[in-house]
Amino acid sequence: MKTLYIIAGPTASGKTSFAISLAKALNTEIISADSRQIFKEMNIGVARPSVEELRAAKHHLIATWSIFEDYNVARYEKECIEILERLFATHDSLVMCGGSGMYIDAIINGIDTMPDADKAIRDSLQKDFNEKGLEYLQKLLKEKDPKYYQECDIQNHRRVIRALEVCLQTNKPFSTFRKETKQKRDFKIKVFGLERDREELVERIDKRVDLMIKEGLEQETEVLLQYKHLNALNTVGYKELFDYFEGKISRENAIEQIKIHTRQYAKRQMTWFRKTENIQWLKTQNNTFTIPSDLL
Repeated sequence: MKTLYIIAGPTASGKTSFAISLAKALNTEIISADSRQIFKEMNIGVARPSVEELRAAKHHLIATWSIFEDYNVARYEKECIEILERLFATHDSLVMCGGSGMYIDAIINGIDTMPDADKAIRDSLQKDFNEKGLEYLQKLLKEKDPKYYQECDIQNHRRVIRALEVCLQTNKPFSTFRKETKQKRDFKIKVFGLERDREELVERIDKRVDLMIKEGLEQETEVLLQYKHLNALNTVGYKELFDYFEGKISRENAIEQIKIHTRQYAKRQMTWFRKTENIQWLKTQNNTFTIPSDLL
């Protein structure tokens, strides 16, 4: 049976290099599961694979969409499944690599059928988030859909906003639209999570941020400043520098905030992936990950 090997884990854990090693060993290709690397205007701040890494193994869904286009998990599932079906015609195995839990879950389990987004409601909720804060939206979600409130990552404002958007648009709880059964795939899925000691991961995150700054993240962000209202740019690494360019915080504070927020994001990623069924965790040995012998 055809097999999809999913390489998941927190940011800066080493997923890209491990996925490339696995893809080369299996003589196959890689599909990205990163909700920000898919945008062509974002490069340094999303740690897009380097030119050398992209040459080492063929990648799909990297820099294929624009920040001006409405891209979401439903579109990702449809596009990704089409790519998988096409590639499985000539490959027995494929590799998926990324840290976007919702994208990976969409491929493993399928996604829920939801109403189309209502821009007016979303804009209103985004305004509430900007002016009143996340706690206000959390309380509103608890009132509108207490069931989903107990399951949701309420620290992720995008998920809170999306759930509230459905609640307000349909006058029904978001949880009533969620599927109880998983989508059946015609290929086997094996999920591997990359895990590092916390101190090691923090050090790698801090070094990565410093390298991003050295490679030109400030210049990349300054070009995108006029588009900061777009959802794609409401992400760690850009929003802190937007505040710096607007004089709200110092450059040093912006860089430190990127490091802090990236660590917090990594923690949320680990929380998500630890809930993934049948995930096999791999730990570093001498600062590297070893491909399990049963895969080769």
